[in-house]
Amino acid sequence: MASPRPGVFNGAMQPIDIADTLDRFQWDALRALGAPSPDPSRLCGAAVEQLLRSDLLELRDDRPAITPKGRQVMVYGSPRLWNS
Repeated sequence: MASPRPGVFNGAMQPIDIADTLDRFQWDALRALGAPSPDPSRLCGAAVEQLLRSDLLELRDDRPAITPKGRQVMVYGSPRLWNS
């Protein structure tokens, strides 16, 4: 299993570039938090931390929530999710 790589994101990356860098745990976190009734209790803590640092997630009332940038990455990355 690949571990999350710190620092793989930067402000200049486009959603499609970011989508290519996410690992399975990060995708699982984005999918879970992008759902109509998100349940953050089952998420990988390390993946959530990295997604928070990359502005794909934010804290709302001390709970992780997907950001508009995170939703863009989900849209661009969706075809890659079909095969995972």
